[in-house]
Amino acid sequence: MKESPLSRCLAGGVFLATCLLAPLAQADTLEVRFGYLQWQPDRGPALARLTPEPEDAGLQGAQLAINDNLSTGRFLGQHYQLESAILGSEDALLEALATMLDADIELIVLNVPATTLRKASEIGGERALLFNAGARDVSLRLDECSPYLLHTVPSHAMLTDALAQWLNVRRWRSVFLISGTTDDDRAWAEAFRRSAQKFALNVVTDKEWTFEADMRRNASAELPLFTQGPDYDVVVVADERNDFGDFVPFNTWLPRPVVGTQGMSPDAWHPAIEAWGAAQLQNRFAKQAERPMTGTDYAAWAAVRAVGEAVTRTESADMEILRDYLLGDDFELAAFKGRPLSFRDWNGQLRQPVPLAHPNSLVAMAPFEGFLHQHTELDTLGYDRPESRCRLRD
Repeated sequence: MKESPLSRCLAGGVFLATCLLAPLAQADTLEVRFGYLQWQPDRGPALARLTPEPEDAGLQGAQLAINDNLSTGRFLGQHYQLESAILGSEDALLEALATMLDADIELIVLNVPATTLRKASEIGGERALLFNAGARDVSLRLDECSPYLLHTVPSHAMLTDALAQWLNVRRWRSVFLISGTTDDDRAWAEAFRRSAQKFALNVVTDKEWTFEADMRRNASAELPLFTQGPDYDVVVVADERNDFGDFVPFNTWLPRPVVGTQGMSPDAWHPAIEAWGAAQLQNRFAKQAERPMTGTDYAAWAAVRAVGEAVTRTESADMEILRDYLLGDDFELAAFKGRPLSFRDWNGQLRQPVPLAHPNSLVAMAPFEGFLHQHTELDTLGYDRPESRCRLRD
């Protein structure tokens, strides 16, 4: 690997100020151009959605990472810029993607549903390295992998594995599972069933919530009856749209904790994370966006920062060189989660700890001690190499 100008300068014993200012005098600047595209379909009305996902979730994370990259890049002769668009339809997004490709933008972060991501990947082909910051579908990491698509958002399987590990550690192993009727709800519930089997949990009752009544008025009457059944340690809710999940706590037949998409939840990020230097990331983000950082923001931030790290290490903006480095053994990203992050070279998933938190407090960070792996405990979350049919580097 080439030695960076900064490391060569410092190794030569040059005074630090001179060393840092030297690249500013260089005539050649390495230009690194990013694209950010977002489209999320309207989920429809939800009775309990008091805190909806911000409309710019993801974009703000990408912009913060650009600023972070610029902070280092200005001393290394690197310049980063971001072209972004939040679109109103899938067709508009795919058209914007084609425009970016025609403009030779080779690094593009996408916050879109899985179906749109598949189409975008086909359009991108080998012309751009795409980063998935929005779609959690397991199939994208299991058997539909694209060699030029990397995932910085955790999959459903990673999230539910983190939750199942924690339930195992707490010995809350008898589960009452409630899932909604949307495709996202069913995907989350199916991922949890797999996690339950993987980490020795027993789903004693598995019910689908099909009621359309207004739970704001009927929760105290409907939910105790709905949650009757064999004894259980915990209620797990799969309600991605928040149609009923917020009404489950304190309304169950048995006095039991509620976890899943409501209650204590796994996600890529949480505003309560403060350790490992995260407080300064939270503060910088809040100053920029005037709101807390979400999991989608973090996924977009991680994508742009990962490339910034790769550019610094390789001294290149070439998409192929960056891709090879990101999928290689030498890449690590310090990302405020207590462990360096890296990409799985078989399916392009960013391996990362998963926080478990309720709305105002961090409870724990998975993976947990005791769940061993021959390579890294982070690979106990989600699909491991033998389970995935993808091989990006083979």
